[in-house]
Amino acid sequence: MSEGALVVRYDDEERVALDVARWLGPVTAADETVLQRAVGPVLDIGCGPGRHVHALARRGVLALGVDVSPDAVRLARSRGAPVVEGSVFDVVPGPHRWGSALLLDGSVGIGGAPRRLLGRVRELLVPGGRLLVETEAPGVATRTVRARLEGTGARSAAFPWALVGADGIGALGAATGFATVERWCDDGRWFAELR
Repeated sequence: MSEGALVVRYDDEERVALDVARWLGPVTAADETVLQRAVGPVLDIGCGPGRHVHALARRGVLALGVDVSPDAVRLARSRGAPVVEGSVFDVVPGPHRWGSALLLDGSVGIGGAPRRLLGRVRELLVPGGRLLVETEAPGVATRTVRARLEGTGARSAAFPWALVGADGIGALGAATGFATVERWCDDGRWFAELR
């Protein structure tokens, strides 16, 4: 691990380096493969610094981010991305009105209960709405973990998280009323579109 690197450590002691530069940077070609499938209005759940919301807004697509982190929300807003601070499990503007929802950069793990999360997303979408989700690679078992962020000399409190592999998203979607339309890989990242 390099000086200043940020990692997530799971309760089984597995450590995964986070690509902070990508997270803070502009959308990538892999991100574009997702955004081109999004139909507005778009809700970006766990939006972080708002790069997807900002990219969609720049092309005229109505988009809103939601994130629990005050720092992420502040950063997103400083970049001009419309973002609300809060949990997707609380009140979210426009229930049943979102054409698409995004769960990217690991956001499918929010709350450590992916089935509950997908059920909540379904409540927020219009009938036939799209869920665009980033998963782990094929072969990664769907599981709930306790995780913490660790950086140089600091670490967060543990929080519930989930990992969902590309081959597990179909069954998870079906259990929550979604059909898998497509799965694809771009630049080593795995995605799925559910409706």
